[in-house]
Order: sequence, then C-alpha cells, then structure tokens
Amino acid sequence: MAKPKKYYVVWIGRNPGIYTSWDECKEQVNGYQGAKYKSFSTEQEAKAAFTAGEANSYATKTSKSSNSKNPQVPANIIYDSISVDAACSGNPGDLEYQGVDTKTGEQIFHVGPIENGTNNIGEFLAIVHALALLKKQNSSKTIYSDSATAISWVKRKKANTQLEYSEKTQYIWSLIKRAEKWLEENTYTNKIYKWETKEWGEIKADFGRK
Repeated sequence: MAKPKKYYVVWIGRNPGIYTSWDECKEQVNGYQGAKYKSFSTEQEAKAAFTAGEANSYATKTSKSSNSKNPQVPANIIYDSISVDAACSGNPGDLEYQGVDTKTGEQIFHVGPIENGTNNIGEFLAIVHALALLKKQNSSKTIYSDSATAISWVKRKKANTQLEYSEKTQYIWSLIKRAEKWLEENTYTNKIYKWETKEWGEIKADFGRK
C-alpha cells in the first residue's frame, strides 16, 4: 500500500519553498545551519504554513503520522529540554558528543574528540551525561535524542555495542562502563524522547556533518 503523500515546507534553507518529497527537502536543509522545515499531509496546509511563516507553524507538529507510530512521543516539541547528538569520523573513529538547549541551541556540554568510538556509543554517553547533569541540578527536564538505538540502551542500562575491547578501545570502554554504572545506581524522572527528524527537522544538537 502506497504511503500517503506529504508536502514539506522549508522556511529556512538553501531554497525556501514547498517540496513534494523528503529527498528534495533534504537537499535544501541537510547541513544548513539553523534550517527550519516541517511536513504536512495536504498541499493546502503546506501553503498556509509557508505563508504564515515558521514562527507560527514550526513550533507545533500537525502531522499525525509520527504520533500514531509512537504515542509516547508528544505531538508538540517540549522546548524546555536538552537535545543531544553525537558525531563520529569513522566507525570506529574520533567521537564527540554534545548537549544543547532545545529552544536556543546554546551548548550546555561538549565532550571529545575521543578515539575509537562509534556514533551509537556517543549518543548513549550523551544521554547519560544529560541525565547525570540534570540530576545534579534537581531538574526533571526532558531529553531528546535522534537515536532510537541509544535510547533503548539507556532503558536497558546496557550499551549493546559490538566494539571490541582492546588496548586501543580501553578508554572508550571505561566511559561506557561508567555510564552503565551510573544507570544502575541512579533513578531519574526525566523523559527521554526520540526526536522526530522528518517532522521537526534536524535535532538542535546536530553537528551538521551528514
């Protein structure tokens, strides 16, 4: 069965406008600093949103597709939150991760580069770093990550990585074990949600290296 057609509005990107495929939209926003875009289910909605401008349309998600697939993800972005992301040059390779304020994009923490890491490990460490920081601040802020894999690792309190332990990977493994230990020994009330990239655009913490 064919998927319902979507219309993608690009408010801020290489060529702002309305596009009828994700690939076309992606060309305009991928790696573009501060890109703002969003999908709509009808051309009429897309035209109205483009005319209204991103300030009135980007903040809320009107598409039902993402929320129906994962009802635990709020329909609207919770801007009072931390967004995390990782970047890795090679697999394994030099890894770094960061956390930023979802509303402003202001960097809250940054770690790396760390040798012999992987992107999933970085995403995992970033979430745990954010959890530990928020716990110290006695904050119940939400955390966003665009990695479903890393979120599942955090929930299981175990990084299910295939990275081999060796003299070269000893340091990154020490960080993994420290994060797992923190998860075993601590509780938290923070919600960890998957960032819906196709609906909301790149996560604020994105390194822009795709």
